[in-house]
Amino acid sequence: MSITVSDAPDFFSRERTVAGPAFNRWLVPPAALAIHLCIGMAYGFSVFWLPLSRAVGITQPVACPADLGFFGSLVATGCDWKISQLGWMYTLFFVLLGCSAALWGGWLERAGPRKAGLVSAACWCGGLLISALGVYLHQLWMLWLGSGVIGGVGLGLGYISPVSTLIKWFPDRRGMATGMAIMGFGGGAMIGAPLADWLMRYYASPTSVGVWQTFVTMAVIYFVFMVGGALGYRVPREGWKPEGWTAPATTKNAMVSSKDVALEVAWRTPQFWLIWAALCLNVSAGIGVIGMASPMLQEVFGGRLIGVDAAFGALDAGQKAQIAAIAAGFTGLLSLCNIGGRFLWASSSDTLGRKVTFAIFFVLGFVLYASVPTLAEAHNVLLFVLAFCVIISMYGGGFATVPAYLADMFGTRMVGAIHGRLLTAWATAGILGPVLVNYLREHQLAAGLPNAEAYNQTMYILAGLLVVGLICNLLVRPVAARHHMAEEKADVGGARVTAVAPNASVTPAGATSAVSPAVVFAAWAAVGVPLAIGVLITLQKAVILLH
Repeated sequence: MSITVSDAPDFFSRERTVAGPAFNRWLVPPAALAIHLCIGMAYGFSVFWLPLSRAVGITQPVACPADLGFFGSLVATGCDWKISQLGWMYTLFFVLLGCSAALWGGWLERAGPRKAGLVSAACWCGGLLISALGVYLHQLWMLWLGSGVIGGVGLGLGYISPVSTLIKWFPDRRGMATGMAIMGFGGGAMIGAPLADWLMRYYASPTSVGVWQTFVTMAVIYFVFMVGGALGYRVPREGWKPEGWTAPATTKNAMVSSKDVALEVAWRTPQFWLIWAALCLNVSAGIGVIGMASPMLQEVFGGRLIGVDAAFGALDAGQKAQIAAIAAGFTGLLSLCNIGGRFLWASSSDTLGRKVTFAIFFVLGFVLYASVPTLAEAHNVLLFVLAFCVIISMYGGGFATVPAYLADMFGTRMVGAIHGRLLTAWATAGILGPVLVNYLREHQLAAGLPNAEAYNQTMYILAGLLVVGLICNLLVRPVAARHHMAEEKADVGGARVTAVAPNASVTPAGATSAVSPAVVFAAWAAVGVPLAIGVLITLQKAVILLH
């Protein structure tokens, strides 16, 4: 029976992304970075809060009537939004990220990374356009729906889309591969926030703060990059392995399995929930500190940051402005450590092992959190900053290492879907960490403690969370053989690459000729140059602190 063109897989299908023999696997990481650097702007959305809080008044916020109810504030056009209302977009980002990754992780494995990347681009950039219309019409609900909900779905799909693909391309360097991609999510704000600030100043006028125009411009830019990244995704053919590489014998490391576990089985195992708890506790401690980094440095050291022996509350407006600039440099430095930690810790885990790497996070983290009050009391700014740089590097490192940890435990076939379910730990930590830090601080201040000591108890409690995380990590054992997928059922969930009929009109990328090194260089330059610019801008801010 002859096979016509209509029998060929759809262009967006997983089968059409199967790479040919000559494909260069180093083209896949920049494709992943192109998407992660765009959706990583979610970390930098606070740059919009102040301009949006005076979108009506332009120079000064116009207060809403005191009797305006919740639903009235969603559609009010004559008064400005509060920053607390806008902040719900940030909360929705990470709640929807975890939920959408958990809900559609299995679909991603069946549909393939190209289709998931394109849907992510449509949701993230479409959400920005809806938000732009919401700003133009001054409808708060449109911002929540556009960027918060629809954009949050795009975040989830974009975040997990490269994970299983990169792990399959780099079985010899799982941690490094996922570290390269997830590093981009941490770096997205370093590029996007300065770009957004420049665009808002460019578009600002006597009648507009320039936000809706900035949303439209960034949506177009991000769509080009994300579509380019999605179309650049390729999956290896069945049985592919790096040239000259031999899979290590499983008996050498019982914590690395060559067997696969189905999604619906994996998330019911003790290993899944122990790793879930370990990630949640590591992230809870780190994200709570990130949210309070700037005020913490200012309140703990006060005037000593500028050579004045005075508490924060005793400083005048000019002195407070000086230390605010120093605190901004501290925040920028933490961003660099977040990014660097994602790549360095994940790469190191290829040698150390995933379980040992997480154990380092918890043991070293416990020591550092517990020592922070002592460093603050000793007024040692340098060691205080260094301690938090290491802490935040491990926060980022946990995100980048955990996909490889899951691949070690449950195999590579369904790791993207399993990772999606695990990201509900992030959504939980996004609520637990900031609430814990903020409310403990308020409790300490209400008890009469000075601002400089308000964080001491918080640091000890966060250190205690890491002890619980260490116990969870130590309890992780290899998955029992009864949970492994049988060979004849290895295509459960549609994750196996389906062979394409020989007469079908499908030409895998790289099937006929080797990829030119110039193409690889250009792909890396497309993502590397913007990332380098973002790093330089952040370093300029950090120099103020180091000086």
